[in-house]
Amino acid sequence: MTALFEQELARLQAAHLQRKRRQVSPLKAPADLAPADEALRGTTYLIDGQPRLSFGSNDYLGLSQHPALMAAAHQAVARYGVGATASPLVCGHSPAHEALEQELAAMVGLPRALYFYAGYAANVGAIPALVGKGDAVFSDALNHACLIDGIRLSRAESHVLPHADMAALEAALQASSARRKLVVTDAVFSMDGNVADVPALLTLCERYDAWLMIDDAHGFGVLGERGEGTLAYHGIAGVNGVAPAWQGRLDRLIYMATLGKAAGVAGAFVAGEPSLVEWIMQKARTYMFATAAPAMIAESLRAALEVMHDEPERRAHLRVLQRRLQDGVKAAGLPWTLMPSDTAIQPLIIGSNEDALAVMAKLDQQGVWVPAIRPPTVPEGTARLRISLSSAHTVEHVDQLCAALAQAVA
Repeated sequence: MTALFEQELARLQAAHLQRKRRQVSPLKAPADLAPADEALRGTTYLIDGQPRLSFGSNDYLGLSQHPALMAAAHQAVARYGVGATASPLVCGHSPAHEALEQELAAMVGLPRALYFYAGYAANVGAIPALVGKGDAVFSDALNHACLIDGIRLSRAESHVLPHADMAALEAALQASSARRKLVVTDAVFSMDGNVADVPALLTLCERYDAWLMIDDAHGFGVLGERGEGTLAYHGIAGVNGVAPAWQGRLDRLIYMATLGKAAGVAGAFVAGEPSLVEWIMQKARTYMFATAAPAMIAESLRAALEVMHDEPERRAHLRVLQRRLQDGVKAAGLPWTLMPSDTAIQPLIIGSNEDALAVMAKLDQQGVWVPAIRPPTVPEGTARLRISLSSAHTVEHVDQLCAALAQAVA
């Protein structure tokens, strides 16, 4: 049997598709950082024992090592211990989890939220709870794997549509006679960085009596005046509630976002109308049959929400870094294409798998870490460096990256 796996692994390696784990830790312990070392917080790591300036994480607001979040975790451990001990529907749902859900719902301007231990679990659990045999799901071709797997598990009829093609979506919705129709999309596409046209999607769903589920993993915390995410970015809903133009129109919306990226901790949540969220809680197997996340995670997230709300300068600095990178790449005259993106995700298209790995290696030799992303994560021929910016980065960090990219051409 093992010979079969060895042959398949050899094929992966020959196609430059074999992944490798690396051991990553902060260059200095976050609790021990002196004021002079602040530029290291959330930016500089030991990767396989070597110091590297990292542009590889999803820590978009630099909160994973924030003192307020670490203090909240310490206090929660003293109060609750380190484990939740059971699933949420048995005895794993603490006052910390309850408070977190209420604060998440208020932040995105929706009536109720449900916390999951992981983003993958939220999507793989929620979609089969909503649709099944006899129903139809309409999915963007560039959706994340967890949405795709949730659709597969639901056993609903699946329609995969060209990326962001509203005409194709409308035609498919119009032709469908399914009992229930669900449109599913990333809100911010994780490998391209572009933002879905949520208002247009909601309007189509109204016209053809469909639900809309959006995965805001990479928009929550980054977009919106207070980090409320893609709904606020589009003027639909946020901390001030639902915008007047959308009052009474969001009962068909299922909003999902993760909390291990901009929020800096772990987990995810689904939000929407109370009866919808209650149904997901009753039917999502990944919620019902998994041990809850520890209360220390919930309390850390509550601290993160406070920082996200109170420190808008983090998002403002992120926008400065985006422009600095875009200008720097343009000035360097690189032979690769930086895709247009208004988010922290800045993809640099290289082309072949082999070339993407080679550029990654040249940056690594210069002390800069940017991961090469290859199929099946992205389409064939579009292997790329996925540059992830964080508000923890400085302008000088971005300049260092641009200089390293220019040197990688030589």
